Amino acid sequence: MGWWLVDADTLAGSRFVVSPLAEATAALKTLDRAAASHPGERAWLDAHLPAYRERLAGDPVTGLLVRAGLGRAWNADFLTPTPTGDGGRTFEEELARVRETPAEEARAHLAVSLDGRLPAPLDRSDLPERAAGILRWVWAETVLPDWPRRRRIIEADIVARTAQLGRGGWAAALNGMRPGMRWLGEGRLQINSRDHPPREASGAQLLFVPVTPDRGWVAWETPPAPGPERPGHHRYAVVYPCSGALAGSDRVPVPEPLGRLLGPARAAVLCLLGTPMSTTQLVALTGQGLGSVGRHLRVLLDAGLVRRRRAGRSVLYYRTDAGEVLVGARGNG
Repeated sequence: MGWWLVDADTLAGSRFVVSPLAEATAALKTLDRAAASHPGERAWLDAHLPAYRERLAGDPVTGLLVRAGLGRAWNADFLTPTPTGDGGRTFEEELARVRETPAEEARAHLAVSLDGRLPAPLDRSDLPERAAGILRWVWAETVLPDWPRRRRIIEADIVARTAQLGRGGWAAALNGMRPGMRWLGEGRLQINSRDHPPREASGAQLLFVPVTPDRGWVAWETPPAPGPERPGHHRYAVVYPCSGALAGSDRVPVPEPLGRLLGPARAAVLCLLGTPMSTTQLVALTGQGLGSVGRHLRVLLDAGLVRRRRAGRSVLYYRTDAGEVLVGARGNG
């Protein structure tokens, strides 16, 4: 298995980060594999896959670059740079790190992802610019038009993970974050089920990066050798897909009778509260404004259909027994 050694201070200082570049890269992986994990992603693929294939048909070198660099076993490191921990970076600021990769380094990374065999068409100096070009196209054409909603889903996932951390500690928050990932104890974080040597991540900056496509990977950066290590030079990142309930939901289906009783918008909020959720999550899942969600929650609270409790910095809402009965009665005619 692949695992990292993580000390208590590193884990305590870890953080969640929103990365537009990681979102675009995950979208590129989905387009390249042409496989959807839920109906919403299928609709997205149907809308954008023809244009993506048409673009690469006219640029076979870039198509080969994508297939080689985002393979199933290992990513070319320059295509998946480790996000910075300061947050707030724009897509173009993140993309600059891909575009400015030295050509020799990009070829070396591709050779690693291909087990040492670099095809002749990729033995060229413009690979970083080509990689940046296809990532910019994916961002502009397939991600940016929907970025506000995607960002709400990402932020809702962070809220949910933080609440999970408060309830069950790091083991609960990390287990199942991505396939094969779990906390082993004794400072060991299993990141996948592959047979890789352990890596010493203690003292590094550890980042968790959610994305809405069902794609994930790990990345790390180490300071140039030789030379003394300085804090902040090591960065390790786990890019993971948002929880399925969040990533796969565009709008919650509301039974017509319940919608007539409460109003469709308020009924949608009640239907979602089978598990505790924050207002941020509800805004992401319903597409309603923060003020509207807040008003619906107040009415549901006053009616005794939901309750709330604090989890860390978040306030989570959930259905009461009366709310469960009302939602459960929707199929009884």
